[in-house]
Amino acid sequence: MIEKILLADSGTGHSKEMLKALIELPSIQRAAVTILHVVPSQITTEAMTSKWEEGGRLLATAIQSLNLDPNHVNTMLRQGDPKDTVCQVAEEISADLIIMGSRGLKRLESILENSVSQYVFQLSSRPMLLVKDDIYVKKINRIMVAMDGSESAQQCLNLALYLLRDQKGGQLVLVHVNKARTGFEEAANAEKDPVLAPAIAAAKKQGISYKCVTGNGKAGPEICRLAEELNVDLLMLGSPDRRPSIAKGLPDLDRLLGTSLSDYVRVYANCPVLLGRTATT
Repeated sequence: MIEKILLADSGTGHSKEMLKALIELPSIQRAAVTILHVVPSQITTEAMTSKWEEGGRLLATAIQSLNLDPNHVNTMLRQGDPKDTVCQVAEEISADLIIMGSRGLKRLESILENSVSQYVFQLSSRPMLLVKDDIYVKKINRIMVAMDGSESAQQCLNLALYLLRDQKGGQLVLVHVNKARTGFEEAANAEKDPVLAPAIAAAKKQGISYKCVTGNGKAGPEICRLAEELNVDLLMLGSPDRRPSIAKGLPDLDRLLGTSLSDYVRVYANCPVLLGRTATT
């Protein structure tokens, strides 16, 4: 369930549009929303005062544009490093989902250009919905979940089923990419895929419309290709934290260097991407 949403609003990008689309879903409409704006430390008091006032205006504009129920929204204006502050606030409010804008930086660019969203994803154990600056946010009807038999993929499936509950016209798109398969298959053949079978059963049990697709080749490019071909509104991908407990506070260099599936998809997918998390020890 998603009962508490943290929107990290930098004043740019499409994160507010994403929140608008999300809260139109019947299952999300009563979720509590916290809108956070972080003001980085400034050299002079005058500059700090100016940025603080600017942040206050930004939050007021966000409240007005989102037209949220006042009983379900809270605003926070904090000073500090945005990367650390977003993670801290997410823990403080026990956020079920973090929504952030993303420039979609590739590989080392995310390090060299100090990508906030990438570092928050590295250091937070909470699901994140990333919205690239160059995509168009649509009404959420078709949600695609990449299935691979992992616990994190199952968590994404559970969340997708929850989001689509009572959504008229909603459809769950189940995708499994298999390197050994030749060509990609739909309908009857895809329904026989053992990885997709439990997800199909869960969708049927809840009365949610679904579509099955199987693909071949490298998972990252294939998932992005299928998301575009099938015109999905939201792509969900499990991303387990593979690091031991002692390294939880450090960035995962595999992902920062662009060698992970989640990193590839967040950069190249042409739709919003929700990255689910299942911590491992």
